[in-house]
Amino acid sequence: MGALAVLALVGRMVMLFALLMLLPLAFAVIQDDAAEDAFVRAIGITVLVGIALSVTTQKFKRELQARDGFILVGVTWMLLPVFGGLPIYLAVEATTPTNAYFEAMSAFTATGATVMTGLEHLPLSINIWRCFMMWVGGLGIIVLAVAILPMLGVGGSQLFKAESAGPMKDQKLTPRIADTARVIWGTYFVLSIACFLAYRWAGMNWVDAFMHMCSTVSLGGFSSYDASFGHWNSARIEGVAMVFMLLSGINLMLYFAAWRRKSLSVLWRNMEVRGFYLSVAATIALITGYLMAHQSYPTFSEAFRHTAFHVISVATTTGFANHDYAQWPLFAPVMMILLGCFATCAGSTGGGIKMIRMILLLKQSSREMVRIVHPNVVNPVILGGQAISDRVMQSVIAFMMVYGASLVGLTMVLLFSGLDVVTAFTAVIACVNNIGPGLGEVGPAVNYGVLTDFQTWVCSFAMLLGRLELLSLLVLFTPAFWRK
Repeated sequence: MGALAVLALVGRMVMLFALLMLLPLAFAVIQDDAAEDAFVRAIGITVLVGIALSVTTQKFKRELQARDGFILVGVTWMLLPVFGGLPIYLAVEATTPTNAYFEAMSAFTATGATVMTGLEHLPLSINIWRCFMMWVGGLGIIVLAVAILPMLGVGGSQLFKAESAGPMKDQKLTPRIADTARVIWGTYFVLSIACFLAYRWAGMNWVDAFMHMCSTVSLGGFSSYDASFGHWNSARIEGVAMVFMLLSGINLMLYFAAWRRKSLSVLWRNMEVRGFYLSVAATIALITGYLMAHQSYPTFSEAFRHTAFHVISVATTTGFANHDYAQWPLFAPVMMILLGCFATCAGSTGGGIKMIRMILLLKQSSREMVRIVHPNVVNPVILGGQAISDRVMQSVIAFMMVYGASLVGLTMVLLFSGLDVVTAFTAVIACVNNIGPGLGEVGPAVNYGVLTDFQTWVCSFAMLLGRLELLSLLVLFTPAFWRK
């Protein structure tokens, strides 16, 4: 009965999702491009499926329980890329259902991995749809629904906790969870408008500014050009991208707190924000010096420009590129990818394990070292002047164990399928952490189109696993979850 109640809500979510396709459809009509018919058919199919799900399960509608929230999030995130990929499959020749699903999943999870080439030759509405899906998925479709659609009758708190990033999900800025979600999306919208106008000022046309705004503030990384930011080769445009990637990489709720207190000191006093910015700055300095020592660039300014852009892009899990950094000495790209595993803050649109977990793990390690010397000492983990509960620390440790096991397990699956070790390992890291490009056959100068269907499905699952922070999805596969 519980699963049927969830399907009733999924049906309504699917119908609402069809409304999002009206934006690219409008561009298709205005431009009279080849995708107009594809969007009309995709909208029709999506609406019909949504109605069918809603009507056939209507009598099972009830208030969601805590467990139902995880089911709804998992089912929604697995199902909506099916409909998101429909216009791509119908409009782009030689696109398989597997590749269309991968592209849509990459967009929704703000990963930025692509299987498509010749992006500048695609119908404009298809590129707009790819980037717009990324913008919507950046903070989560379910959180958006909780923020503006309380008439769905969804247990908002359960959904918010299931989909939110970070170990301390019970923190709220407002008494009601729907108001908290609205605050986050309001901040996201303001940041998006500022980024859009900044790109236009920097030299992009209006349409490119919109598309790249979508993939910048979502920290997704899709572009409408195969060369990504190399298409412009503009320091000003890259500068705008770096600023907004850095702004989007921190907890968006902190902006509301800073506005409410009329002070930006709220941001710098936050240990996670300081850790994020300092780790990015230190990595830029390290790799710039490393590339100069290896004479990868003739001048310091050129080395610094390319290093800063790519370190920020990969660290924030965005994945933009203006150069094939896979050609750098191996230490540099590997260092950037490892930074992308943890640099961004909880509550941001970035992927990875989040800086807060890394800080807590380091503090826990320090705590255990003290206990070795002084077994009876009372030495709690302190963060922001407050002691962190053992429950939170256990959650962080459990997450890290599952994270490590997931990376190893998925890498072994790709190795079993025939991929080389560099491509397999970096593809898994890039997908689970929602970074986008990896190294080897899936590096920044190529894409995931070289993978077999089986490998593509593995990477699609890895993206979903990372976006829902592993445990929120894997819990659905445990017997205890389904036990009454």
